[in-house]
Parts: sequence; structure tokens; C-alpha cells
Amino acid sequence: MSGAKKGVAPSQEGPPGHRHSPGWRTLTIIILRPLLFGLLRRDWRGRGNVPRKGGVIIAANHISEADPLALAHFVYESGRYPVYLAKSTLFDVRFLRAVLRGTGQIPVYRDSADASLALRDAEKALLDGECLMFYPEGSCTRDPELWPMTGQTGAARMALKTGAKVVPVASWGAHELMPYKKGEQKGLAGSLKKGVHPLPRKKMRVIAGPPVDLSRYAGLPLDRDTLRAATDDIMAAITGLLGELRGEEPPAEPFDHHKVLEERRRAAAAEAAEPAAGAVTDVAAEAVADTAAEAVADTAAGAVADTARGAVPEQAGPAGPESAGRREAEPKAADS
Repeated sequence: MSGAKKGVAPSQEGPPGHRHSPGWRTLTIIILRPLLFGLLRRDWRGRGNVPRKGGVIIAANHISEADPLALAHFVYESGRYPVYLAKSTLFDVRFLRAVLRGTGQIPVYRDSADASLALRDAEKALLDGECLMFYPEGSCTRDPELWPMTGQTGAARMALKTGAKVVPVASWGAHELMPYKKGEQKGLAGSLKKGVHPLPRKKMRVIAGPPVDLSRYAGLPLDRDTLRAATDDIMAAITGLLGELRGEEPPAEPFDHHKVLEERRRAAAAEAAEPAAGAVTDVAAEAVADTAAEAVADTAAGAVADTARGAVPEQAGPAGPESAGRREAEPKAADS
């Protein structure tokens, strides 16, 4: 493989996140920048909070499959080239693979032995000074009002391991261009199938806040509690910015999609168990009824048998030996 290190498997090379082609990056800017300027109206705030140099994490809310392009536009106009952690399946499309690899995007291999490679590559890219884009929610929000959900801990882990700043960003408007509706066909293809609505021209509102203060976690072990607390701080900053954009008060508690799924699974299991329990009860009742019927039948049979045994001696009496003796004795008495 061209550019591969001798004796190192391609998947272990490292980090594709900052091995990019300046030509590919320039080409994407030339094509996408005028397209996005024409497609969306803009209300951008806080671009000065995005550092111009050094490794930085942009942590944003996720409301539409159109978010990445709109947010990339904002980040580029803030002086940085965005690098995303993208689904590995996107790299399966030949032309798209060339673009993604050429611009230095990082593949994420979900549910596979290579899943940890994305975090390794992200860490190396940050240390190399890249601007990494994270959607801590992991997917488009399932909150009915489109507020951010609880976040996953990847962004916090990267920040605490590398010392990179985390800039919270909230966006609003992409959901009007491309509404996210979970259905049988997932992802970008599913959203495209459900429709893109470019007219009337939509306004994309984006705001970047100051870096999240994670200094109180410095030096602490990166255990579950530390990562959870740091992630909650990041998500709280994003949610607060979204409330500012929307002019609304955010909910007191974030929507916990995993908790909702677990509750649904338990309810479904309980519902499925009820017919099973009813069936078991019916079977048990039938068994009891059958046993009772057999017992009644046995009792009746026993009674009939006893009656039969009692009746046989009475009917056999005249023919028995005792009666025969009496009959023999009677003639003798007559003779005397």
C-alpha cells in the first residue's frame, strides 16, 4: 500500500485524521463554500471563541443530517478546517472515500474490533493541531423538542487526555432544511428519502461559546465518574447556548435516550410475559381439571368394583358349600 509503514498493517497506520491533501481541502472549499452561502442564510455568533491554532475540539448539538455541512461552514469561516469522526460505511463509497481521506476525516468502525482506532487517531490528530468535530450525543437528538440529549464521553476523554480545549457550539435551523425522522431507512439516505426543503431559504443559526472549563478534572483518573461529570459540563454548555439561540429556557434535565429505550424494553418484556403467564395458568388449570377428572373416575371405578365384590357373594350364596350341606341334610332328616 502506498505510504504504508513497512511491517505495519494498513488499519494500524496511523492517524488518517491529520494525513490530508491540501489539494483536496482546497477543492472542497471551492465547491461547497459558494453552495452553502447560496443555500442558507446565516446568523453566526462567537466565531472569536474558536482558536485559530492548536488542537481543539468543537462539541455541538445534533438535530439534522444537514448539521455537518452547515457547522463545517461556520468553523471554516472561523479560521479552521473541520475534521469529523465519520461512519466507516461512508468510506465504502469510492468517490466519497477519496474525498474523506483526502481531507483527513477519521473513520469510525462501530461494533467491530477496530472501534478503538478512531479514538487513537483522534488523539493523534489533536496532538498534531487539528480541529476535531464531535457530536457528543452520538446521533441526532431524540428529544421531542430537539433539545440535546445526554452525551457520550468521547469528547471529554480526548480533551482530558490531550489537554485540548473544548469549544461548545449550538446550532439551530438545519432541521428545517432536512428534518430528521427516524424510520426504516436510517442515516443520510433515510433523511434524503424523506425530503430536503431548500425553499424558502433557511436561516442557519450558530453560536460558539468560550471553551468549557475542565480544569477541576486535571490529574484525576479517567474513570467513569470523571468522564461522566466532564461530559455533563460540556453538554450543559451546549444546551445553554441553544437556549440562547432559541430564546427559550432549556429543560432542567436532558433527555436520556438510553434510559427511555431501557424502559421500553422492560415494558415490552413485561407485556410479552403476561400472555405467557396466562398460558401457563391455563395449562395448569387444565392439568388440575384433568387430574380431578381422573380422580373422580378412579373413585367411581373403585366404588363400582366394591359394589360388584359385595354383590357377588350374595348371589353365589345358594350355590355355596354351606347351602349344599343344608340340602344334603334335609333328606336325611326326612328319612328319619
